[in-house]
Amino acid sequence: MKDTIITVKRKKIEVITLVACFIIACIVNIYAIAKFNTSWSEIFTSLGYVLIFSVALYIAWSIIRLAYYLIKNTFTKKKR
Repeated sequence: MKDTIITVKRKKIEVITLVACFIIACIVNIYAIAKFNTSWSEIFTSLGYVLIFSVALYIAWSIIRLAYYLIKNTFTKKKR
C-alpha cells in the first residue's frame, strides 16, 4: 500500500473549516433563541446540540468537497 502524508497546511485548513462550522452552528442557535423568545441561558445549555450540529455541517461540507474533487478529477486529464 502507498503511504499518505497529511501536510500541516491541510490540517490547518481542516481545523479552520471545523471552527467555521461551529461558528455557523452558534449563529443558528442564537437566531433560534431570538426568534422563539426563549431564555438566553440556552446558549450554554444547548452547547451539546450545537457541537453535534457543527459536526453534521462539517460532514456535509466534506461530502460536498469530495463530490466536487471526484467530478473534477473525472473530467480532467492527468498529465504523466
